[in-house]
Amino acid sequence: MSRLSLGAALAAGPVVLDGGLSTELEFRGHDVTSALWSARLLRDDPQAIAGAHAAFAAAGAQVATTASYQATLPGFAAAGIDAAAASTLIRRSVQLAREGMATAGRDGWVAGSVGPYGAYLADGSEYHGDYVVGTSVAELRAFHRPRLELLAEAGVDVLACETVPAAAEVKALLAEVDRLGIPAWLSLTAATGPDGVPRSRRGELLSDVLAATRDVPALIAVGVNCTDPAGVVPAIGVAAAASGKPVIVYPNSGELWDAAARQWTGAAGVGDVTSWVAAGARLVGGCCRVRPADVRDIADAVAGG
Repeated sequence: MSRLSLGAALAAGPVVLDGGLSTELEFRGHDVTSALWSARLLRDDPQAIAGAHAAFAAAGAQVATTASYQATLPGFAAAGIDAAAASTLIRRSVQLAREGMATAGRDGWVAGSVGPYGAYLADGSEYHGDYVVGTSVAELRAFHRPRLELLAEAGVDVLACETVPAAAEVKALLAEVDRLGIPAWLSLTAATGPDGVPRSRRGELLSDVLAATRDVPALIAVGVNCTDPAGVVPAIGVAAAASGKPVIVYPNSGELWDAAARQWTGAAGVGDVTSWVAAGARLVGGCCRVRPADVRDIADAVAGG
């Protein structure tokens, strides 16, 4: 484990995140098409996960994000895995991240991935968040609580509450993070329209959604992920002003996910990382289809900045 907390490291300079773990596993020939996505491999091929972590760390990632994005107790139950075994698999995700970092000889941080309720639904709804209409904040809190607690117990350095599409789920996660009191980051999947204004996937102003993060001491960073690189710079300014906290950005490769066709479309391009750092981003990396070679480019850009 690093001598500094991640929060303290951010005070010293930008920190490099990893890339898209699940899509990297897919690139390496693993089937991630089930409702469990890459979480299936926590049971079926854990060393594949450790190997992907090692590749990102060797490329310059200082943070390894666990393979727990889609690892939930109800999700595992639907796949025939009981609660005790599911809890073991979620804890295993932390061990594998540390193992991968150690294999690459990197002394970094492990972020426990906490995907949104829509990821558990496995229907692409993290990209619109419509499920918040029929799901209460209390229900969302109850859904997220067991995984947050398991990751905390397993010794993560930070909880990564990520790809959140709507204000209601932000409210639920903030309440649980505040209750636990351990370091966490919050990132929304956002979109910047022709007017240049960043919004949540539900269409809420990003500035309004992130204003609620100011009063949560455990949050060490706030920002966006799983978004188009072109929308990163506008989001940085909004996130910094609204939250008063260090900003995290880790967009997709520039390609778009077609949930209906279950395929990626468009051209890849990680974006102008130097401009992100210049705009104030402190945690910088990539999400879907951002590979180790891309992380190396990000690390080089951060070092050059």
